[in-house]
Parts: sequence; C-alpha cells; structure tokens
Amino acid sequence: MVLALALGNLSLCAALFFFDYGAKKPLALSTWTLARQCQAAAWLLLYFRGSGVVPDPISIPAGYAVLFAGVALEAGALWEAAERTRWRRIMLPALGLAVVLFLACYFIDEMGLRVVAASLILGGFYLSGAAALALDWKGASMLRRFLVIATALLALLVAARGILVLSMPQGWGWISNALLQSLSSGAFYLLMLAGGFGYLLLSRERLQQELARVAVQDSVTEVPNRRAFFNALAPWLALARRPGLPTALIMLDFDQFKRINDSYGHPVGDAVLRAIVEVCKKQLRDSDQIGRMVGVEFAVLLPRTDIAEAVLVAERIRAAIEASAVKTERAMINMTASFGVTTIRADDSTVSLFKRADQALQAAKQGGRNQVARAAAADAALP
Repeated sequence: MVLALALGNLSLCAALFFFDYGAKKPLALSTWTLARQCQAAAWLLLYFRGSGVVPDPISIPAGYAVLFAGVALEAGALWEAAERTRWRRIMLPALGLAVVLFLACYFIDEMGLRVVAASLILGGFYLSGAAALALDWKGASMLRRFLVIATALLALLVAARGILVLSMPQGWGWISNALLQSLSSGAFYLLMLAGGFGYLLLSRERLQQELARVAVQDSVTEVPNRRAFFNALAPWLALARRPGLPTALIMLDFDQFKRINDSYGHPVGDAVLRAIVEVCKKQLRDSDQIGRMVGVEFAVLLPRTDIAEAVLVAERIRAAIEASAVKTERAMINMTASFGVTTIRADDSTVSLFKRADQALQAAKQGGRNQVARAAAADAALP
C-alpha cells in the first residue's frame, strides 16, 4: 500500500508536469503540484524503512516530516484556490510545530506516540483542506460537497487510529491495531484519489463556469452582453402578445465617448464606463435588466412599465449620469448620454423593436444630445 501511494503520487506529478506544458500555472496549482511531489518522496522514504536501503533513523523522521509538508501544502493549495491567501501565516507555523512534536514523540516512544502524533497531525491537515472546500457551502456544486464530506470522513478515520491507539493500546474488541492500520492505509489511498482527481475535476468545473460566464457577460462592465440581453428579452416579446401591462425598452449611448479614449487612453475609458454603468444600475429596480449591445451603446429592459414611466426612468438615469463626475488618475471626467425609449408591441420582433428604439436614440442625438426621445408611431401619447 505504501508503494502504491508513492507511485500514485508520482503519476499525478508526471501528469501535472505535462499539463498545459510551458504555460504559467496559477499559484494554487503550483502549490498543489509541490504537495504531490512531497507526498511521493515521503511515501518512498517510508517504503524503504527497515530494508537497509535507507537507515530507519533517517527514513522515518524524514519521511513523516516530508509527508506532513505535503499534506499541509495540499490543504494550502485548497485555501489558495478559495482566495484565502493568508493561509501561509497559519499553515507554515503549524507545519513546523507538527514536525517538532512528531520528532519529540519519535525519540520518546518510537512506536506508540509516533503513531498517535502522525495520525492526529495528518488528520488535522486533511480536515483543514476539507474546511477550505466547504467555504461557500450554499453555492457549492454537488462535486465540491461530495469532496468535502469524503475528505472529512477519511480524515477522521486517519485521526481515529491515533485516538484509539492512545486510549486503547491493545485495541478495542474486534478492532485490532492491525485492522486500524489497514483501515488507515486504505483511507490514505482514497484520500490520494479523492484529492488528486477531485482537485483536477474542480479546476475543470471552475474553468467551465468561467467560460459560461464570459459567454453571457461583458468583460469590462460585468453586465449582460448582447446575447444574454436578447435571451432575457425573448419571454417579454412573447408576453407582449397577451393583454396586460406593457414592457419598455430604453436604448442609451454615451455622448462623444471616443474623445475620452483618444485623450486619456482605453484603460481610463474602461474605468469611466464601469463607473457610469454603476450609476445607471442604481436608478433601476431589481427586476430591470441592463445590457451592453455594442461599443458604448446599452439597452435597458423595464418589465411592466408603460411609455410614460419609461421616459421618467430614462430622464432619471440621464440626470444621474450628468451629475456624476468620474475621478480618474488624470482628470475628473463628466459624461452625458442620449436615450431612445419605446415599448414592446404585440407584432414586434427583436429587429423591429431595436430599430424603433434606435430611431428614437438617433433623434435624441440629432436634437442636441443629453436628452430623452421617445419613439412616436403607435406608442401611447403622453398627457
């Protein structure tokens, strides 16, 4: 079993070496790779104990010390992946204390206290990794929850050996020390499999979630992009064919935004855009939806809102943008925006709806910018 643990960790190290070869790896993955290397070296040292290849006074203390480091770094990689970057302040001193404690137990009582110390230390480090995985439990995937439960149970099994040996050196009933050792070895093997494949699957899961997010979210403003906005709009187009409260659409375009990019650069332009979008979001209800269409042109979906109310919302957003100066490293920048407002009609398609809203937007721009224009045609007239 010890040899299987050593070879299994070596296989994981080899796979990680060739994974995304040549690319800069995240710190969490680099830490996890180092943890696997330490565990492979530790199990190899422990495999050669008693064989004469490596003297026991070297293989046992060194093997367990490196094993502690490997398991502690594995837990640290999970904390790093959870964006808790201060884990070193706790984990590294705990690792040093664990090594000192084990060496003291080893030299006091070579067999009994050594087993107790090693089991409790390793079980504690594995539980720390399970705690890192358990963060944000409510929003965690089923895979993550499974890994938390499996790791915690196996870690408790590893620690239980030390507790039972300490309290009942001769075993308890039919649970002998030999059986405890076999169960503990099996727990280590399952922890290697769960930790190895689980971490890689979690990394792939995070990558898929990030790709899914990027596919529907604008990377600069973090609001829905064109595709996501159209998906949100589709059911309201269908509901427009039924009698009931209308749904409004606002198109807005920031006036002369190009001069900001030309004068201060695109990073400043992106910062201004993010700030102004936040200003817009503060004027909307939770049920409203804002999305980026193209360039600095945005659309706002206002469910159950008639044309008069939509004009008032657009006017409120316009005034808020005009009154908000964005502070950057180089200047205080003031912005204005032009708005086109319409409501969804029963015979509307996406094309006809946006064409009508865009015509109103162009009318606002031609009228001098920094104003709200409503689509005329079949929209109900204002009082």
